[in-house]
Amino acid sequence: MTNDGGRVNEPTGQEPTSYALRPPNAPQVPPQSQSPAAPGYAPTETARRDPAEGRVLGGRYRLVSRLGHGGMGTVWLAHDEVVDRDVAVKEPRVPDHVSEHDRDRVYLRMQREARSAARIDHPSVVTMHDVVVEDAKPWIVMELVRGQSLADRLQEGTLDPREAARIGLAVLDALTAAHEKGVLHRDVKPDNVLLGSGGRVVLSDFGIAQIEGEQGLTETGAFVGSPEYIAPERVLGQRPGPESDLWSLGVVLYAAVEGMSPYRRSNAPATLQAVLSAEPQMPARGSGAFGTLVMRLLRKDPAARPDAAEIRQTLDSVARPPQAALAATQLLQSGGARVTGAGAWVPPVLHGNRTARYGLGGGVLAVAVALVLIFASPFGGDELPEGWSVRQEKEILKAKVAVPDEYKRTQDDRGTPASNVAYDDPSDVFHIYVERVQKRADNEVLAPDPDVWETYYESGGENGTEIKDAKVTTKKAEHQGKQGFETVVDYTEYSTSDDDPVRYRWHELVIPDENDVYLRLRVAMPAEGVAVKDGEELFANVVDHLDIEQS
Repeated sequence: MTNDGGRVNEPTGQEPTSYALRPPNAPQVPPQSQSPAAPGYAPTETARRDPAEGRVLGGRYRLVSRLGHGGMGTVWLAHDEVVDRDVAVKEPRVPDHVSEHDRDRVYLRMQREARSAARIDHPSVVTMHDVVVEDAKPWIVMELVRGQSLADRLQEGTLDPREAARIGLAVLDALTAAHEKGVLHRDVKPDNVLLGSGGRVVLSDFGIAQIEGEQGLTETGAFVGSPEYIAPERVLGQRPGPESDLWSLGVVLYAAVEGMSPYRRSNAPATLQAVLSAEPQMPARGSGAFGTLVMRLLRKDPAARPDAAEIRQTLDSVARPPQAALAATQLLQSGGARVTGAGAWVPPVLHGNRTARYGLGGGVLAVAVALVLIFASPFGGDELPEGWSVRQEKEILKAKVAVPDEYKRTQDDRGTPASNVAYDDPSDVFHIYVERVQKRADNEVLAPDPDVWETYYESGGENGTEIKDAKVTTKKAEHQGKQGFETVVDYTEYSTSDDDPVRYRWHELVIPDENDVYLRLRVAMPAEGVAVKDGEELFANVVDHLDIEQS
């Protein structure tokens, strides 16, 4: 475990930078996968009786045992006697030689940690419960995550790219939620990534987090963070931003598949120099899209690193196999035996058929593929996809719209003659927008005609400055017995000046009604990569379950 992550003073040059993250197969204690781990801290290796055990804080939190320690405190397993639950309590710890002024400064930083984390509402961020002030210092009460840290897990061996990508996605989501609140983590490392039960991944220890507007609590020149995981711009004393946390995520992903950070050296100054100048090799155990993404995250120039949306798209493509393949594999594993090779694409009913298993006989293969598709598609018939629900929008849209449960609903008429609602993917990759438009004498709207909309988008959209380089296709469509049309727009954002800009897609459905009224549905998605397939599947399912009220 690290005991340097949040220190206030400068490194001495003799301080270790390994933080107990050993290469695979190094001597280790047996894994404690289900032991309680306080946020960012693994359990101590030996049980010691501490004089503070049994102490009650704030009249309700009884300290049970010491779990571990980090640069800014000791973490306790405690029991909340009011609501009868186990919690983690972080006790401030500063060296004895620190002045009273600096000690107060550290305590203030810990209170800031609580405020930082409390502002972030996300399942991949440790939940803050309370702050109790005793002995003139704040004791921070937080969620107890049962599991092990990623650092502990890596002592058992490296991860395959798919599992590393899954963990990386959760950490990215946590960082995105924090960045949206103006909070920078500034110490993303394997010790602070907790692997909880049920596959949950949690980012912990915002002890050195920085909130915009409160930078004064970090003294100029003070070293804060773990050397091998901090971005080069921070080493140079430049103002950090979200890209700095994304650099650290890149190092974590590298360590996940290789066993250690590529910048680790024998002491802190050498490590910091490596961060500034070393160009690591592509991770040998994580080549392809995963390795390419990691190397782009480790670019020295913050502006050259991919943004959160692009990172999410790539990690998602690595973490999740195609839906049909995944469903087929799950079916084959349902009997308890793992089926691999050619049999992995054959439904269980045909496992004994050698012809089907090895791809001989078109008729049998057709049956096999058909069965896979039936089982792989959870959207057949009138049943809603799992995790979806119907939103009643009769007042605004005169329609019922089915969307994934986690999509957040917003409404914004924006002064137009349209009544509309939007449903946004929490990851900010996909967006669903539905509007009901009625032409009246006192307003101007685009006619529900495919040629009109094609010309509109090819001319740049709203005011001619919304999109550029648009490729537009249209086709006829029918919905609930009414004739309409679909429009697919692949475009580049008008404001971008990149030489290789990101392309996006709008897939729209327009269904005219009587009395100069029409309904327009749009699903926004990336135009390239694996997310296109997911976006088109999203569009198809929203359309399949769109119920427009009949005039």
